[in-house]
Amino acid sequence: MKLLSAIGGGIAGAIALTVIHETARRLNEDAPRMDLLGMEAMSDTLESIDAKVPKEENLFKATMAADIVSNSLYYSVAGLGNEKQVILRGSLLGLAAGIGAVYLPKPLGLDEAPSSRTPQTRLMTVALYSIGGLVAGSVAKFIENQT
Repeated sequence: MKLLSAIGGGIAGAIALTVIHETARRLNEDAPRMDLLGMEAMSDTLESIDAKVPKEENLFKATMAADIVSNSLYYSVAGLGNEKQVILRGSLLGLAAGIGAVYLPKPLGLDEAPSSRTPQTRLMTVALYSIGGLVAGSVAKFIENQT
């Protein structure tokens, strides 16, 4: 597959993940709060290098931007390799990211509640990232077929 297809799919997957997450967290109290987890991680990182931590609103914006960039790069991997397996790769990448989002915060010294506070939260976390991966693979394949 072409690099443009992979990057386009990655961006689409990251945007889908972010839009669905932001919508779900406003509508469902059990929805994951990956925004809080990201803000904690960014704040901890900035403090560790003695950098100023922005106020909450700016920290949120910076976290959202960093999430979209990092998730775009991550999901772009789905578009690398054989086109026939791009949707499967995207789905597996999403599943892996979701499982990681549930189980990695505690070992990384972060609050696990944003992704794990209830069984529904854990399930939604895995589902959201899986949807992002599915979108990434599907869009990468679509772009590839259009060029």
